[in-house]
Amino acid sequence: MFDFVINLSKTELVFLIIGFTGQGLFASRFIVQWVYSETKGVSSIPIIFWYLSIFGGIGLLTYAIFRKDPVIISGQLFGIFIYLRNLILIYKKNNEKS
Repeated sequence: MFDFVINLSKTELVFLIIGFTGQGLFASRFIVQWVYSETKGVSSIPIIFWYLSIFGGIGLLTYAIFRKDPVIISGQLFGIFIYLRNLILIYKKNNEKS
């Protein structure tokens, strides 16, 4: 099943690990959001959701650049800017309350 991993160079293996780590972080944000919403009793997005989105997106972007995949590159670049913008808006709102 994972025979392809045996034939990878060390560089390819490092980027494969980066890609899987990014995917894991990116996917975990949904679990975090679900648990957070369940504990509050309403649908809500915790700030860690955006950090997981950013770091997961950076991992996936790094992997996509290594693989030279323009579809994933463009999708992750666009997404990372949206996640960053959400954090900026959150911190801006929090600073206005202070």
